[in-house]
Amino acid sequence: MKILFIGDVVGSPGRDMVSDYVPKLKDKYKPQVTIINGENAASGKGITEKIYKQFLNLGAQVITLGNHTWAKRDIFEFIDNAPHMIRPANFPSENPGKGMTFLNINGIEIAVINLQGRTFLPPTDCPFKKADELINLAKKRTSIIFVDFHAEATSEKQAMGWYLDGRVSAVVGTHTHTQTADERILPNGTAFITDVGMTGPYESILGVEKETIINRFVDGLPARFEVDTEGSNQLNGCIIKLDKKTGQAIKIERIMINKDHPFFN
Repeated sequence: MKILFIGDVVGSPGRDMVSDYVPKLKDKYKPQVTIINGENAASGKGITEKIYKQFLNLGAQVITLGNHTWAKRDIFEFIDNAPHMIRPANFPSENPGKGMTFLNINGIEIAVINLQGRTFLPPTDCPFKKADELINLAKKRTSIIFVDFHAEATSEKQAMGWYLDGRVSAVVGTHTHTQTADERILPNGTAFITDVGMTGPYESILGVEKETIINRFVDGLPARFEVDTEGSNQLNGCIIKLDKKTGQAIKIERIMINKDHPFFN
């Protein structure tokens, strides 16, 4: 069993990379499951129904979200009718949408859970306690459980990895848009990486026009952040191989595609 995960898709440059490279990655790795984090897919913040359907048409089975879930108003019109999209499960229970979904791949069920960290991010319910709750539910149906932990602090993401080691198949970090080189299989069989990185503008700062960010650091004045659409683009993600009987991870491999790291099939 192989799972392909694509990190935070940022704006139209990220969507272009998904369109160009996800079919090639699926051909190369032949994953049974493809998951995309789409919380920045619409102009750098949020997602629309059109983009959600575009990702599904490209072969994604699950779209995960994060702290920008509610950035586009029309999400309230379709999230409850989007069975393949999940938002952080530890959002208040009154929020629309859901935080876990199940896939059936040739008779094998897979649970996908979305959680959000609390350090340096807006207040939410405890992601660790919510993970316990959802894992207990998922274990009644499957041993294959994938977690997208959308969090700012590397320590919080690493803590979640160790906390869930042996109880889930994989914990992948998203949100910080910079790929970390710490992918590994934890001692009890859980694949982990602190952050898979972003998919979008390569010659940018976290997807935003770099001059705007630099000026913000220099002069401290407020500025409107715009997605960089002028330079080259990148795709970051990972491919995870699992034992479909035990749910334990066998291998995790980072994916980085940009002008300095070209794609080879």
